[in-house]
Amino acid sequence: MEIRKIAVIHNDYTDKFGIPRQSGIASGVESRIVFEKPYGTADAFRGIEAFSHLWLIWEFSETPKGESFQATVRPPRLGGNTRVGVWATRSPFRPNSLGLTVVRLLRVEETADGPELIVSGADLMNGTPIYDIKPYVPYADSVPDAVGGFADEHASYRLSVTIPDSVNAEARTIGKDDRWLRALSEVLDADPRPAYQDDPQRRYGMRYGDCEVAFSVDGETLTVLEIRSASVK
Repeated sequence: MEIRKIAVIHNDYTDKFGIPRQSGIASGVESRIVFEKPYGTADAFRGIEAFSHLWLIWEFSETPKGESFQATVRPPRLGGNTRVGVWATRSPFRPNSLGLTVVRLLRVEETADGPELIVSGADLMNGTPIYDIKPYVPYADSVPDAVGGFADEHASYRLSVTIPDSVNAEARTIGKDDRWLRALSEVLDADPRPAYQDDPQRRYGMRYGDCEVAFSVDGETLTVLEIRSASVK
């Protein structure tokens, strides 16, 4: 079967480190879905605004290709040491490198090149190719009594994020407003660290949009140490 890229997503997740491990965790982060020709024709969007959420089918484009099939993987949330079957995870290391994500549709924006979708809650890296979009249908797609296996154990886990006044002031000087800082806090409170790293003295760094963000974690408190401008990849 030939599979065609229909769109590309654009957002502030410019590095793999820091991307939420599931969709909806950082609901304040907006993404823009830009369509390839001829898939961005206005007719293809007719009726889409009647839906609040959409399914995205996409590619783990940064995952190394050509590796032999591995029946088991080590999920980060299990500490990176416990192996489970690949079909019991959402690991990017899978035969066809396909991801599935549900996002909230905020609006359809008209541009000179055709309509674009503005969505929130995505867990896709900037530049990720999208292969299909389908409406989320609550009566069919929502299963209230579903059981989430080992993923349920970490569903409510969050850190308390502190951004000191001095760091907040740094962010203001490079043009970052309250909305941007709230979105960053949502990304950080999901704890981007690998589960096996728990050193309160360690300084972690990640790229978020056009900024480099440094932070440390002590217990359940994450403190932002620095926000500075960085060249975008």
